[in-house]
Amino acid sequence: MPELGKYAVEVLSSYAVSIALLAVLVGLSLWRSRRVRAQLEEVEERVRRDGQD
Repeated sequence: MPELGKYAVEVLSSYAVSIALLAVLVGLSLWRSRRVRAQLEEVEERVRRDGQD
């Protein structure tokens, strides 16, 4: 690890915040993807059911 001198706390905390924000964005993207996929499957099932009547 490079020597960060007197700015070590600021640099490391900015890395930590950046990694945390990226993790939140990935988590939200996965959560939304699952939700949208479930909604799409629901709509497709409704279309199949209505189309066969």
